[in-house]
Amino acid sequence: MKSFVSAFLSGFGFLTTIPVGITMEGIENLMKHIYFFPVVGALLGIIIGTVGYGSSFAFHPLIVSFIIIVSIYYFTGFNHLDGLADFGDGIAAHGTREKKVSAMRDTSIGTGGLLLCILAVTGLFSTLFAIIEAGFFFLPYVLVVAETSAKQAMVTVAAFGKSIHKGFGAMTLDNTKFSDFIIGLVFSGAVSYLLLGIYGIAALIISQIGGLIVLNTANRNFGGASGDVVGASNETGRIFSLLAFGGISWMLL
Repeated sequence: MKSFVSAFLSGFGFLTTIPVGITMEGIENLMKHIYFFPVVGALLGIIIGTVGYGSSFAFHPLIVSFIIIVSIYYFTGFNHLDGLADFGDGIAAHGTREKKVSAMRDTSIGTGGLLLCILAVTGLFSTLFAIIEAGFFFLPYVLVVAETSAKQAMVTVAAFGKSIHKGFGAMTLDNTKFSDFIIGLVFSGAVSYLLLGIYGIAALIISQIGGLIVLNTANRNFGGASGDVVGASNETGRIFSLLAFGGISWMLL
């Protein structure tokens, strides 16, 4: 029981900026229970959804979209966005796989990384605005499903990817089992269906496709995955989920 609690709390310390405390022992426990990722995502979604829902009573949809994006990165930090930036630099680099991996590991940001980050934030803003403007009244539920799906996308990539170098990313990739993927997917599917029915399931599936696209791109360019790739799948999974809801909201008009 103690290891479960330690893993759960470390999940918050690992995936969020919430100061719950984090230790190496906790990280090791988390690596044995990777399926906690979407659980953390669901609770994060509740927090972000509450912020979005509350602000929607006082502000224009444009401002609400901005507030939600600020809350996302306030509570999740910039680690995953930084992973997306590094991923973009890697795939934009020319030359051998070794050069691409070197570009991905470079601490400075290049054109490819900057472009992907701009696209990610713009995509978040435009999809959120479309959902709110279209009168999609289940905004808090949408945000819970999106954040749960994003964390499940990380589990999906970690379960099917292979690590290319050492680090926290390698710990995640090397320790994630197929059973973690199944448990996480069942939990994510239950949350998505209970909140938004078949639309929630559709958004979850589309988000996982986004994660697999990231993994396939990484395999082609780097010969495997890394922590940056896992982080990039979080950002991609969230956007793909929201894109699905953006399309659904307009169809229901």
